Amino acid sequence: MTSGTDPFTPPHPEQARVQRVYASLFRIAERHAATDEQRGRQVHPSAIGPHEAVRLVTFLLSGAATLDDGEPEVDHADITAALSLVPLVRGEMDALEAGLLRMARGRGMTWQEIAFGLGLGTAQAARQRSERLAERAETDPESPE
Repeated sequence: MTSGTDPFTPPHPEQARVQRVYASLFRIAERHAATDEQRGRQVHPSAIGPHEAVRLVTFLLSGAATLDDGEPEVDHADITAALSLVPLVRGEMDALEAGLLRMARGRGMTWQEIAFGLGLGTAQAARQRSERLAERAETDPESPE
């Protein structure tokens, strides 16, 4: 029996995560990004991405964005959906930062200049951060790279 039909076999964690990510994006898009006006609150109005879904739920909860007439209140399931997307968003940010660091070095920036940009105290700290991000991107299955 497959894990989908056997109630005593736990689901494969990676498959469950992928399904949860899709379901999370669909839920938030359906409930809070269904109209043109609602999609206008996002960076990419045509499709909601993980970062935008987390941002949207956060903004709605905080009051930085307001609900449209007839739009459902953010509920626990919406919050759970947004939390489910956080690891993916973190992986995307790590990949973006790692790429930006590679490009900065490729453009001749010193580690001290990069440290300043990152708000770090030393060139060594910037170099170590870059190494950690590169290692994480290589081993993280949620990384988009």
